[in-house]
Amino acid sequence: MSKRLFVGSLAWATTDATLKSHFEQAGAVESANVIMDKMSGRSKGFGFVEMGSDTDASSAIEKLNGSELDGRKIVVSEARPKVA
Repeated sequence: MSKRLFVGSLAWATTDATLKSHFEQAGAVESANVIMDKMSGRSKGFGFVEMGSDTDASSAIEKLNGSELDGRKIVVSEARPKVA
């Protein structure tokens, strides 16, 4: 079962592809999305990565929290469920 992770403190230049390739160091990535502002079209500075398994997700949090991506130290944690 896949697990969704929150990724914060992203650089404005970070794309879905660079986010995905960074997280592939920790395991199988099912999807990677940088959240974009609808009005400006610019990144909001955070995104979500869906890892292939709980083990891969735990590994990603351990290895990548505090790591550098596009010149910024990123924050990685388990995503909270969406509130309806």
